[in-house]
Amino acid sequence: MRLLIADDHPIVRDGLRAALGGEPGVEVVGEAADGAEAVRLSAELRPDVVLMDLRMPGMDGVSAIRRLSGTGPRVLVLTTFDTDVVPAIEAGASGYLLKDAPPEELVRAVLATHAGETVLAPAVAGRLADSLRRPARGRLSKRELEVLRLVAGGATNREAAATLFISEASIKTHLLHIYAKLDVRDRAAAVGEAYRRGLLTN
Repeated sequence: MRLLIADDHPIVRDGLRAALGGEPGVEVVGEAADGAEAVRLSAELRPDVVLMDLRMPGMDGVSAIRRLSGTGPRVLVLTTFDTDVVPAIEAGASGYLLKDAPPEELVRAVLATHAGETVLAPAVAGRLADSLRRPARGRLSKRELEVLRLVAGGATNREAAATLFISEASIKTHLLHIYAKLDVRDRAAAVGEAYRRGLLTN
């Protein structure tokens, strides 16, 4: 099995290489420090599995997973946070593991991912189940997510309208729909709830 490691911390990459490189049948073919490098190296090195961190500078892990989806390798997320599970799985990740997992669990997860299985850390499985149980009214449209991302970045209604080439009135309408779907009353609460649900990532 050919494995590519993507993490922005060199010491983490070294530890993962040490933990996995000595396993029989596992060859660590490369390391990437961000999502863009992971996508580029994947095209060059043709790994079977990409072990992907999510919160990296430049192109983040979820964006990289979307780029890699359907190109060959299976992606196993390995991250500190259990809040990004829904976007990662929707983007095409085969599994989601947390960095506090013991080495033997990590090895089993990588091998299982290579075998085509779906691997989820227990805490992550619970969060994903909670997400699926939420009523559909809590799901935001693509445009609503675009508005919310701009608001989370500090944009005013006018700035968001200019960015999306729509009117300020349309922005206000989208925000009202967002508040209703997330069961909140203002912009700050909407942003906070969206991060809690994994609809927005840092």
